[in-house]
Amino acid sequence: MNHNTVESKVIHTSKDSSFFSILDSSIQNPRFSVSETPKPVSIITPVKASDVQTVIRCARLHGIHVRTRSAGHCYEGLSYIAYNKPFVVIDIRNLQSISLDVDNRTGWVQTGATAGELYYEIGKTPKTLAFPAGIHPTVAADNIIDALVVDASGRILDRQAMGEEYYFWAICGGGGSSFGIILSWKIKLVDVPSTITVFKVKRTSKKEAVRIINKWQYVADKVPDDLFIRTTLERSNKNAVHALFTGLYLGPANNLLALMEEKFPELGLEKDGCTEMSWVESVLWFADFHKGESLDDVLTNRERTSLSYKGKDDFVQEPIPEAAIQELWRRLDAPEARLAKIILTPFGGKMSEIAEHETLFPHREGNLYEIQYVAYWREEEDKNMTGTNKYLKWVDSVYELMTPYVSKSPRGAYVNFVDMDLGMYLGKKKTKYEEGKSWGVKYFKNNFERLVRVKTSVDPTDFFCDEQSIPLLNKVT
Repeated sequence: MNHNTVESKVIHTSKDSSFFSILDSSIQNPRFSVSETPKPVSIITPVKASDVQTVIRCARLHGIHVRTRSAGHCYEGLSYIAYNKPFVVIDIRNLQSISLDVDNRTGWVQTGATAGELYYEIGKTPKTLAFPAGIHPTVAADNIIDALVVDASGRILDRQAMGEEYYFWAICGGGGSSFGIILSWKIKLVDVPSTITVFKVKRTSKKEAVRIINKWQYVADKVPDDLFIRTTLERSNKNAVHALFTGLYLGPANNLLALMEEKFPELGLEKDGCTEMSWVESVLWFADFHKGESLDDVLTNRERTSLSYKGKDDFVQEPIPEAAIQELWRRLDAPEARLAKIILTPFGGKMSEIAEHETLFPHREGNLYEIQYVAYWREEEDKNMTGTNKYLKWVDSVYELMTPYVSKSPRGAYVNFVDMDLGMYLGKKKTKYEEGKSWGVKYFKNNFERLVRVKTSVDPTDFFCDEQSIPLLNKVT
């Protein structure tokens, strides 16, 4: 690759002393920082859009694969790993500008910026604006009205040039890496009250917790849109399993208490368990910040976690029996579940009001909640595969346990919790389309076929590809 075509200060090759520290800092899941992980031939950190264009054209010319890394959160490391092929990582950390238009409730955010950095900028505005992108400050999600993307030819396209019902639709909602490199998003901010209320209720008695979780299944997706209640099963510092009910209400505590008494009295929420704050302060609260830490300290911190992890997820369409909840509780008593979590996130509300075909994410009406099974372990255990495998097996066992109780035909999965256990391109006997369909319909349901048509049209040489990317029609691996 001709490095002279890009500013020299943004190039890092495997011969540079800074190469491996840059690669390691790109990995939010330390289980992929082991020596066996495939390494890129170069890490490129662009400082302007034209650098990205140059790299794309250069990589095409030399037959080099590209991986694009933002915050490095891919569950399976696909933003910085390619198997059995030479590749470069385009690390866009320097493309991190954020420009908010408060009057019009919009903003342009470059894709090297994290959600936390966006939240921090929103926190400087009047306390009545928010952006719904999740609780982790180093990730991002979409509420998108425009974008700038570099396509496989190196062109920069906006929504109009892409075609909003075609290419633009395809890059929003988790499938963007199959179609190009997104430089920036234009987001729509939402109005929130100046005062919101948060709460956490812990239940340590298995009998009581199972009873409340069972009731939660019947109400969490049906409460008013201004109330969110998530349930987590985990172990405490004293090593005992407990259920944690975490909530956010767009309004004052007195209104919340009246609503909870009407909709979910079984939880037993009380006044002293509620805390009123601004929306941006709630981001810190959900992130379990320590007292004394500032917004700046927490939201703009890009340091990676010291815990490795493996996760899988499902969608639940009918309440699972209490016996299954009891078994989930029991599985968390296993030694390898010391740091594990089982997270139940309710749907309903806006999630159910949007039709399956409107965005890539199709798991909407008919789903009560999404459930995640995540095992965590100390980074040093990755040096011994025997140590790592026991955690992977624990996740597999819980996933297998839940088979009778979750969505079927297909068994759904969320693409942003990408799971290589669902399959990867092998090129044996089947075409790439046939291989990709086996997991593509789990992520995208009927939207998969539309995505394949877009991919075949806008990237006919399959330049933007990885082990689970959208395939071309009938292209061999």
